[in-house]
Amino acid sequence: MAVKIRLTRIGRHKDPFFRIVAADSRYSRDGRYIEQIGYFDPSKGVESAVIDEELAMKWLKLGATPSDTVKAMFNRKGLNAKLVEAKKGK
Repeated sequence: MAVKIRLTRIGRHKDPFFRIVAADSRYSRDGRYIEQIGYFDPSKGVESAVIDEELAMKWLKLGATPSDTVKAMFNRKGLNAKLVEAKKGK
């Protein structure tokens, strides 16, 4: 099972809102997911994205692959730097 961390779209027409989820790559974009990691409102910007860092780190350590958009969010929130530090500490 290949797990990806990606966005799932919810919200109304022309008023998007996204969940950040860990999902099996075989499922559709808005389909079933394993666990919700956070949420993102694009009208407020990336800085307002709420990410549960503990869950995100857990999935990254287990080998989940973030999508390009989620990877950029993690970079802006500083999660990639924390993952590198955690790997050095082993």
